[in-house]
Amino acid sequence: MDDIVAGSVSQPRIYALLLGIFAGLALILAAIGIYGVISYTITQRTHEIGIRMALGAQTRDVLGLIIKQGMALALVGIFLGLIVSLALTRVLASQLYGVSSTDVATFTAISVSLMVVALIACYIPALRATKVDPMIAVRYE
Repeated sequence: MDDIVAGSVSQPRIYALLLGIFAGLALILAAIGIYGVISYTITQRTHEIGIRMALGAQTRDVLGLIIKQGMALALVGIFLGLIVSLALTRVLASQLYGVSSTDVATFTAISVSLMVVALIACYIPALRATKVDPMIAVRYE
């Protein structure tokens, strides 16, 4: 009997495993993408950051500015992603067992996870930006 039950749920189990693997890869790609965009933006703004530091901006001010801008972009992306995912839940509704297609806890957990990943991906380049020497940044051009 155990073999019959295991055989009947093996295909949905494989689909769930593949979906989980692809979700993990998507999370990694999102983190790399956010890191890349924020890092590129900071590289383009090295002169501005150096001037801010030379005029007396504290490290926490520069850190806060960069993280705030990065997290604003992440919030917009998460909001748009939630709208699209709510619209597409009908496609995956047949694959869900014991969870509704509009489960608030699931959407909240995913949104919080993405925010944490975005915060880490913004924090690393922001921390690097605070170490810019104002004299080198001013002479950048």
